[in-house]
Amino acid sequence: MSGKPWVGINGDFRAAKQGSGALSWFNTGYYDSVAACGGLPVLIPPLAEDDDLKQLLKKLDGLVLAGCSLDMDPVRLGIQPHPTSKPMPLRREDFDRRLCQAAVDMRIPILAIGAGMQILNVVCGGSLFAHVPEDVPKSILHRDSVESTLRHVLEIEPGTRVDAIYGPGEIRVNSQHHMAIQSPAEGFVVSARTPDGVIEAIEADDQGWFCLGVQWHPENTTASALDMQVFGAFLDAAIGTPAVVPFKRKAA
Repeated sequence: MSGKPWVGINGDFRAAKQGSGALSWFNTGYYDSVAACGGLPVLIPPLAEDDDLKQLLKKLDGLVLAGCSLDMDPVRLGIQPHPTSKPMPLRREDFDRRLCQAAVDMRIPILAIGAGMQILNVVCGGSLFAHVPEDVPKSILHRDSVESTLRHVLEIEPGTRVDAIYGPGEIRVNSQHHMAIQSPAEGFVVSARTPDGVIEAIEADDQGWFCLGVQWHPENTTASALDMQVFGAFLDAAIGTPAVVPFKRKAA
């Protein structure tokens, strides 16, 4: 492929309300990170027609499935809502699910971040916890309503893409979530957890397809310089550069 890879990024959506119309916007960190690593960001609005969506995806070299400060709807997931649950607008969740499903079907490189990782897991058949502090006994702090720069340690699974991206040494990442993956979808492996066992990263168990989900936010201003390597590895996959990953899975 000649030229820079084209990378799609989904955005936030707010439905129309009294005094103002519907609104879409995009977190600057996502498209700045893609551009910094050599990609051309393509901002994707919540398209209504699947045919239009698939036509667009065919022109892209990769997809960043962006996160959201709101939650997937617990009722729709078949789990008990928690009082802190704040479902994202229906149009946003519906579109993100359709976008993710189409990208998975087409097997284009995917980097799913935050709530984007949760959507990836659900679309592919996995499940979520509604509220980590109650669903995971003795969980560490994953979200602080006051401190926006909360960070915690990662325990990375050897031989995974995340292991290849971050390398040896202690890794700390930002954290601002209260939902989390309960069971990973079939065809995915867990590549990072926190010491309390909460899943922080999943990836496709397929050497030929870069599909990585991370619960932290490498695009955020609270991220470290090392986190940019996540975007670098994703952009390498988008241009067809083979990933140097040992892929030595532990026996089940």
